Amino acid sequence: MNFANKVTIFRILSTPFFIVTVLYYNPQRDFLRYIALGIFLLAVLSDAIDGYIARTKGQRTKAGSILDPLADKILLSSAFICIFTKTSLVDALNLPLWVVVLVITRDVIIILGSAVIYIVKGRLESVPTAWGKFATALQMASVASALIKFGFSYYIWIVAAILTLISGIQYIRGGLKILYVHENNRNSS
Repeated sequence: MNFANKVTIFRILSTPFFIVTVLYYNPQRDFLRYIALGIFLLAVLSDAIDGYIARTKGQRTKAGSILDPLADKILLSSAFICIFTKTSLVDALNLPLWVVVLVITRDVIIILGSAVIYIVKGRLESVPTAWGKFATALQMASVASALIKFGFSYYIWIVAAILTLISGIQYIRGGLKILYVHENNRNSS
């Protein structure tokens, strides 16, 4: 296992610690919010580090191409669920349920779509898009803004939701194109 993959595994393993600090948070233990923020920011930083190492040091692997986006989905889905359910954490910020549902639905569709492509094609072509990267970055900013109780978090959530929707549509179209091209190639043979 190369170093980039170890960093990705670290991100996956840090998620339960993030979840525990958020779930045990209450206003009397406000320090847990800062610990959760620290864990989350460290996980976000590890995302940038593993990507940089994989690209610049030639450490791209098939496992990494699957584990890296999976780590993001585990961290962000967990974060959105925890922040939504822990109303005492975000007080009056009120993360809308539809934002949480949109983020999780897009991730589930991507995972299921990838599984279908793998079953049909026998291999997985995981190619992140610019819209997907922007959406992930804004989702990360959304979580961080909630943890610092930023007064304008709602606007960050809205932009993140719009980018999530755009990237979700783009991933669906790309996945259907991969499946359709595969089907056409098989029919013309």
